Amino acid sequence: MKKPRKRIDLSAVTTYPLQDRINKVSVDDFATLPASEIDLSLFLGSLPKILKASDFLGLVDDIVAAYQHQKPVIVMMGGHVIKCGLSPLLIDLVKRGVITGFAFNGASSIHDFEIALIGETSEDVSAYLQTGKFGMWEETGRLMNTAIQYASDTGIGMGEALGRRLIELAAPYNAYSLLATGVEADVPITVHVAIGTDIIHQHPSAKGAAIGAASFTDFQLLTGLVTELEGGGVVLNLGSAVILPEVFLKALTIARNLGRTVSHFSAANFDMNQQYRPVENVVKRPTEMGGKGYTFTGHHELMIPLLVQAVLSRL
Repeated sequence: MKKPRKRIDLSAVTTYPLQDRINKVSVDDFATLPASEIDLSLFLGSLPKILKASDFLGLVDDIVAAYQHQKPVIVMMGGHVIKCGLSPLLIDLVKRGVITGFAFNGASSIHDFEIALIGETSEDVSAYLQTGKFGMWEETGRLMNTAIQYASDTGIGMGEALGRRLIELAAPYNAYSLLATGVEADVPITVHVAIGTDIIHQHPSAKGAAIGAASFTDFQLLTGLVTELEGGGVVLNLGSAVILPEVFLKALTIARNLGRTVSHFSAANFDMNQQYRPVENVVKRPTEMGGKGYTFTGHHELMIPLLVQAVLSRL
């Protein structure tokens, strides 16, 4: 006889006010846009045309060419990018029409949503884990899960539903939110979730069916974006080591399976360490039929501002 399996009932979980949480990241420390344009042209021209310097110049040219020829520039990103205070720089590229789409993992959506709500994010995991409070913040779970249920009920993607909810709430820090900006600028932001990996899945308001449906809609939307990469599009993976490289590979497979030619595009991975999946599933395998692949190793808080200013100097 099989032993009965016990399934935990989340309705008994205790949540706590978000305002009581101590956070490690605040918009007060975020990157800011320069008061005037910075021209890095002389600096870029002085770099050696060797190894990573040559690759960096090549990627900058590819992004500028994609913008000029109205090809997609898709940014896939992990939550660390937001926690490093880089949202304002990416928002600026959205408003200028350079970035045409985003793909988030679940952590990115949570950090962005919390930034919009309270201007802070990133709790002390070790401290709150000891008392069972880690991730159990009422507003984050309730508001995000309600939006996700709405996405499931209406057939829109998770990213759009979260952005709409922030706008409806008139969240005080929406100017720092990529989710809200995406809705306002009509730039799609898709959210790709592994159930059980995100703090909002711990909450009584979490519904697995809704999470799955909303994230699957976003997978279909991302695949639609990927079909348009042929002929000079660009994909940037900023710090996602597993989820988004896997999602991108499947989206690309579907696009090619449906008869779309998606070969001649550029793909780059930025991270502090070059991991197997981003290198293989974003940079190498997808570009073997004629595209260009780049890897850049370094801290996001330095590399991404450099990339953004280099692109702006070439526009």
